[in-house]
Amino acid sequence: MTDTPPDRLSTDPSSPYFDQPKLERGIGIRFKGNERRDVEEYSISEGWIRVALGKKVDRHGRPLTLKLNGEVEAWYERPAEGAGEGGGESGDEGETA
Repeated sequence: MTDTPPDRLSTDPSSPYFDQPKLERGIGIRFKGNERRDVEEYSISEGWIRVALGKKVDRHGRPLTLKLNGEVEAWYERPAEGAGEGGGESGDEGETA
């Protein structure tokens, strides 16, 4: 089983691509080889990200965004709940005979 983020994800709750449980795990984005922390929405297959345009907002109070085209990579910053257990590395260090 691969643990890859969705092809498209948004931080805007009104978007159809918003998914709170996936966002809570943390999504890392690399755009054109540089890691970005200011991404509002991304699409890997279409090759674009949306970033906030400073502190400017539209008439509804949502941030204005700028769409940038280029190579996009995404990954989860934290493993899924229950995944990664059973490694046994941390429990064996403190044992003495």
